[in-house]
Amino acid sequence: MSLCIAGRRGSLARSAWPRGGRQALDIDTLIDTIYATVPRAQNALSEFAQPWRLYQIAILALAFLIAHVASRMIEPRLEARIRAMEAVPRQRMRFFVTVLRRLRPIIFIVLAWIAVFALRATTWPSRSYLVALVASLVLAWVLVGICGRLIRNRVLRAMITWSAWAFASLAILGQLDTAADMLDAAAISIGDLRISLLMVLKGAVTVALLFAGAGLLSNAAERRIRAVEDITPASKVLADKAIRLFLYGVALFIGLQSVGFDLTSLTVLSGAVGLGIGFGLQKVVSNLISGVILLLDKSIKPGDVISLGDTFGWISELGARYVAVVTRDGREYLIPNEDLITGQVVNWSHSSDLVRIDLKFGVAYSSDPHAVRRLAREAAATVRRVVGDPAPVCHITGFGDSSVDFILRFWIRDPIGGITNVRGDVFLALWDAFKAAGVEIPFPRRDVTILGGDRPAGTGAGAG
Repeated sequence: MSLCIAGRRGSLARSAWPRGGRQALDIDTLIDTIYATVPRAQNALSEFAQPWRLYQIAILALAFLIAHVASRMIEPRLEARIRAMEAVPRQRMRFFVTVLRRLRPIIFIVLAWIAVFALRATTWPSRSYLVALVASLVLAWVLVGICGRLIRNRVLRAMITWSAWAFASLAILGQLDTAADMLDAAAISIGDLRISLLMVLKGAVTVALLFAGAGLLSNAAERRIRAVEDITPASKVLADKAIRLFLYGVALFIGLQSVGFDLTSLTVLSGAVGLGIGFGLQKVVSNLISGVILLLDKSIKPGDVISLGDTFGWISELGARYVAVVTRDGREYLIPNEDLITGQVVNWSHSSDLVRIDLKFGVAYSSDPHAVRRLAREAAATVRRVVGDPAPVCHITGFGDSSVDFILRFWIRDPIGGITNVRGDVFLALWDAFKAAGVEIPFPRRDVTILGGDRPAGTGAGAG
């Protein structure tokens, strides 16, 4: 007679297993195992139920209750003081808010460590082990959470914070070496290359940390570059992108090398992947190269006002693949860099911020053209956005069917403010000036003259 364990739910079934099948347990061996396990469980339960263990649990519960009540009382006052702060940098404000959201665990940590020091001063250190363990775990959680807020990328922040908290927890619990051995045992081998789960995790965490550091350095370099006034906007964007590309490339290379990943084994694979990318991403590569050309020749730069087809607006961002153009109606167009290289683009502020605008109008033949020219120049000069140097000019362009045709030319320095609105303002100023001076603005008119005389013979109603 033998007893076996079978089925997914661990049901017991009596059967005789054939040789070479599943392992069979003799009933006497199973009973001995149960009798040996019960005392160990009883010892563990009795050890956990010792008075000092129960006291420590009670101390932790009391510390949590006090921290909860204290945080409910203090948090609204601190939040009001933080909101009342003025001229505080955004990064510092985010730090204050992060600490405020973790006020309860911070108070709990302070109370728990006070209890640990008091217990160690009055009794054996082992009688404060549980309180110190929980306090250390909560402290690690709070520190990792606060430091993780420095990382803006959510994916990197989640990866780094969870990895750091798991590492700290295993180190505090003394299970770091055991967990490392288990992860290293889960591995696959491809030729001479051995990839273990521990290696993958180390590489991911190391690259994430290096990427976070590269991001912080890139942001600091970007702020420094923007503060330099002697560099053109296009050169600033080019320098910023070059620094970011270099730092992220170095971070990836160092991260893979630091975990023992042999990059030479990927030479053939990277060549094949590069060839496939070259054929499949021709447009993407073309846009990337076009973006570099735009930054180098400085034909397009942030802040320029351009016209491309029916799109008129100012450039808000030069990306690696596209140029962001914001129009007057608030729409943001993402124009591929290749279109700006191969197409015809009107840059209203390429070499100078002066932009000339032409207005065509006509007056009646009864008006004095010399007075009309003077009135037009004076009317244009009254509009706020029209500059005085160069001054507005007005010329006769022809004698039309119903009017004497003129063209009014004036200059502005802020095309980013729009063209249609300043045209409208000048037209209104012309209307008011002509109306005050009695100058008539004609509309198309046709005169029909009916010639008299006898009709030719054979015509009329009774002819025929």
